[in-house]
Amino acid sequence: MKQASYEAAGVAGQSDALSAVVRHLQPSFAHLEGAQVITRFGHPASAIKVSADLAIVVCTDGVGSKTMIASALDRYDTIGIDCVAMNVNDMICLGARPLAMVDYLGVNALDPRRTDELLRGLAEGAKQAGIAIPGGEVAQLPEIIGSNGSAPGDERAFDLVGACVGTVHPDRLILGHALRPGDALVGIGSSGIHSNGLTLARKVLLGTGGHRLSDKLPSLGRTLGEELLEPTEIYVGAVEALRSAAVEVRGMSHITGDGFANLARLEAEVGYAIEELPPAPPIFSLIQATGRINDAEMFRVFNMGVGFVVIVPQESVDPALRAIGSSGYRAWRIGRVTEEPGVRIEPLGLTGGLEDGDSRFLRRGSA
Repeated sequence: MKQASYEAAGVAGQSDALSAVVRHLQPSFAHLEGAQVITRFGHPASAIKVSADLAIVVCTDGVGSKTMIASALDRYDTIGIDCVAMNVNDMICLGARPLAMVDYLGVNALDPRRTDELLRGLAEGAKQAGIAIPGGEVAQLPEIIGSNGSAPGDERAFDLVGACVGTVHPDRLILGHALRPGDALVGIGSSGIHSNGLTLARKVLLGTGGHRLSDKLPSLGRTLGEELLEPTEIYVGAVEALRSAAVEVRGMSHITGDGFANLARLEAEVGYAIEELPPAPPIFSLIQATGRINDAEMFRVFNMGVGFVVIVPQESVDPALRAIGSSGYRAWRIGRVTEEPGVRIEPLGLTGGLEDGDSRFLRRGSA
């Protein structure tokens, strides 16, 4: 059986798109009067300096094909948490405090119960993140959402996206400039698959593996559908705990699609060595075994049990672990910053990083 991959599942690389973004959108920076974009493309969020003491940080993200799991199960009360999480987790990487988010809900057909459940999840996510959701948009698009344009399509189909705003003092923006070789990588545990890699997971588990969402699998201790719908962890509380404990944070990374290669988005001429891997939730070994997926592809597509990385001076590891643990999260020292560029996952002999916006991991010594 041929091993599965993200590209084979229909998710292509982004290098051409990133090039077009820079070419067409960077000139828009000149339109600002009395303000300045102070981040480059490629960061998980963008910062605009509006005064000597204030920068506004903005970002947008959605929940991807996780909506298809919710529709198949006809359960929508948790996916709003994912939408909030995907946005605020990106924003806090820059050291910003998230303030508010607005959402966009595109549906094939309006359904009051589904809308109520989605709003309930968004409200719970807002509570966990400590933000407001002061507005949003609902669009009924039967010829676009869940349809090929020539038939009514699936009435349960929907898309959910958010846009978040926050603030930070320009001098306290965290972009990675302060990173030094020897700094420690502290990984914070994920709650499972989160909201990335669902296209590959569905292809492998429901296609190749022949599983049903209603199957209760011993390795998971619950049904496959319940596992895949587990909400994305919100890491605002962990970062706030570090701030309250006065732990110096030199870099942060939300480990979403591209895995540990996201560390390479930080603005520092350094590398990163993952020296220890915490136990991964069993959903990942199930996906890997069913699809015969190699380690390089798994660590490129999925979070593999670490949903967020905080980088602190080596002497601050213990205070950081105590602060994060006291706020209810699991955390481990997983590695260090190195002089050698790239991202190395030493227990598996993998090396990689980002090139023109695309991630890549290879077994060391292979071409």
